[in-house]
This record gives sequence, C-alpha cells and structure tokens, in this order.
Amino acid sequence: MHIKYTLKTALTSLKANKSRTGLTILGIVIGVMAIILVVSVGQGAEEMILNQVQAFGATNISVEPGREPSGPSDFGELFSDSVGKKDLEALKNPNNVQGVKRVVPVVMQNETASYGGETYRASIIGSEKNLAEVLDIHPTEGVLFGDSDVKGKSSVAVIGSDVKDELFGYSEALGEKIKIKGRPFRIIGVMSSTGQMSFFNVDKMIMVPYTTAQQYLFGINHFHSLIVQAESEDLVPRIEKEITLTLRELHDIEDPSKDDFRVETQADAAERVSSITGILTALLVSVAAVALVVGGVGIMNIMLVSVTERTREIGLRKALGATKDDILKQFLLESVILTGVGGIIGIIVGALLSFVAAIGLSQVLAMDWGFVFSVPAALVGISVSVLVGLVFGIYPAKEAAKKSPIEALRYE
Repeated sequence: MHIKYTLKTALTSLKANKSRTGLTILGIVIGVMAIILVVSVGQGAEEMILNQVQAFGATNISVEPGREPSGPSDFGELFSDSVGKKDLEALKNPNNVQGVKRVVPVVMQNETASYGGETYRASIIGSEKNLAEVLDIHPTEGVLFGDSDVKGKSSVAVIGSDVKDELFGYSEALGEKIKIKGRPFRIIGVMSSTGQMSFFNVDKMIMVPYTTAQQYLFGINHFHSLIVQAESEDLVPRIEKEITLTLRELHDIEDPSKDDFRVETQADAAERVSSITGILTALLVSVAAVALVVGGVGIMNIMLVSVTERTREIGLRKALGATKDDILKQFLLESVILTGVGGIIGIIVGALLSFVAAIGLSQVLAMDWGFVFSVPAALVGISVSVLVGLVFGIYPAKEAAKKSPIEALRYE
C-alpha cells in the first residue's frame, strides 16, 4: 500500500477516537513540556548569573575564606574564618603582588533595620569607600564614608533606594538615624535605584564601615571576601597566581590541596556557573524524561487495546488484499503520529510556560531573569517523542500484523 493511503487510513482511525487520542498523547505532552520548561528556566538562570558575574568586572579577583569543597563532607569549609586583616595587608603590599590597583575587604549579613515604627530586612555590607569604585556605584544624595570613619569605627551608613523607600517613604533620609541590632547609624548617603550589581543588590543594601560591622554587628574579626582589583585585565592571570602564593606562604601551606582560601576570577566563576547549571539541568531533564517513558508505556497499552477492538477491521483489510506489512505500517504510523503531535504540543506549551515563569521570577526575585527558548531542547524533545512512538508502537503493530484474516473476521 502506498504511504499516502497508509497515512490517510492512520489519521482516519485516530480521528474516529478523538477522546482516546487526546488522552494518549497527554503523557508525551507533559514529558516534552517539562523538558522545555526545565531547560529554559535553567538556561535563563545561567544567563542571569553569568551577567552578574560579568558585572563584577574583568579586572576583579575575589578571595574568599574556606577550601573549595570536593564533596559533601567539605561543605563546612565554605564558612571558614581564614581570611583576615593580615591577608588584607599582605595583598596590599606591592612586594607580594604587583599590578594591584586596590584591595577591598567585604563582610556581609542580612539584618533588620528600623526607623520609627518601620522595619526592613536589608543586606548589611561592611566595606570601605573603594567598594563603590569597584562596583561603579555612587550616592545621588549625600556622600560615602571615608578612611577616618573606617579607622574610628563610626556608626554611619549609606542606604539603597529600597531601604530609603521602605523606612522613610517620601521623607528626607539624610541625617536621620536608623537602628541595626539596637545600634543607631546616621545616614550620610542614599544610592540611586541600581538593582543587582554583581552579587550585591544595591537597592536593598545598607553600606557601613567594615570595622563597625565586624565589631558591633557581626561579632567577627575576619572577612567574607577580599576584592582585588588589577590595574588591567592582562595582569589578572599573573596576579591570581601571586595572590595564591602569597596566601599559602602566609598560612604556612605547602600542599595546594590544603588551601584554606579560594581565589576566583570572572572567568573561573563563569566556568563554574556553567558547569553547575549544566549538571543540574541535565539531572532535571533526565527526571522529566521519565514522563516520556511513562507516556510511551501508555501509548503501547492504548494501541494494544485498539488492536483488539479493531480485530474485525484488520481481518476485513487483509481479506481485501492488505499485507502484513501494510497493517504493521498503519499501526506504527498511528503511534508515531500520536507521539509526534504530543511532542509539538509539548514544545508550544513548554515555551509558553517558560515565558510566564521568566516574567514571574523576574518580578518575585527583582532580577533580570530572561526568557530563553532552547532550539536544541525542542529538537531533542520532538526527536525523543517520535522515537518513543516507534519503540512502544512496534509491539502493538506486530500484534496487529500477525492476526489471521479468517480468525479476525470471526471475532465478535
């Protein structure tokens, strides 16, 4: 039988049982939709994080306490207190590291700030005025605190626009005092609405001298990060090596595997982000693919039922000259059409849900979470769905093809 008539017969049979056809492809739709959604959201997250990493600046190198974890047992190493004042001074010394423009210490923690009857949960960033130069952010009202404020552990603060709006509304904030952990801080500057800048959300930030934060707010004497800014991007690889050698010597470390600190450039961070999001996306896609297998089993069961119900039809077609090959092709084609249509619908629904998810996440997280439609994921989804149709359609098709026309015509 010509493929044109086989296709026509298959479509006619599927149209005759619209409800069954719709329910049969539902599993495929869900599976492909889940794959498209997971890949889209995963790539959107990766793109957003990479943008934040790039915003950190190509000349900036981050030094953080704690050994790079190699397994679950090393997770606690991330919360080490191994980077402190002596490391800051050592990295500022040009005899140890050459080509450094500035080294900026950072401590951070979320705390509740209050003014009058209003409260706001903000990111408290303890640093110095050079942080504004590194991130290229500057107050639109007031000024930044100076070196004398850092040395004197002054209780002064520069606040982000969200903090100002939540605590003061339309009132003037400059010169007013807010309380953080019961300690009053005088506001000397207000940042403009900037949003996410590298790993800092400037709008939700309260910036104070790091010495003040260490002693009066966090009760620590170490740093959560040191930001080393190179004089040029070309110097970054060499400076990264010199930082590592300097800290190993300072910490009496001979075995590199025993490093109690992490040195990371923008390129390192981007590679790590891509690797982590890639692994997570692959894991989630494999879980979503289970729905395709379940859908395939459902199609096989439905096709077997269909073969039984259409036994007389098969017998009649064989009596009129249809060969085993014709019957096999028809039922196999029906299975492939079911999964193929399910795959296309799944791609469309998955893309729509991904778009809605991107908008929702952008609003909820107040971050630029972009919509990403993955063409490779769509191609994989449709290819796998058709493959599922072939694999799970072969057995029912063979069962239909091997029926005897005489016995089939006698079937009630």
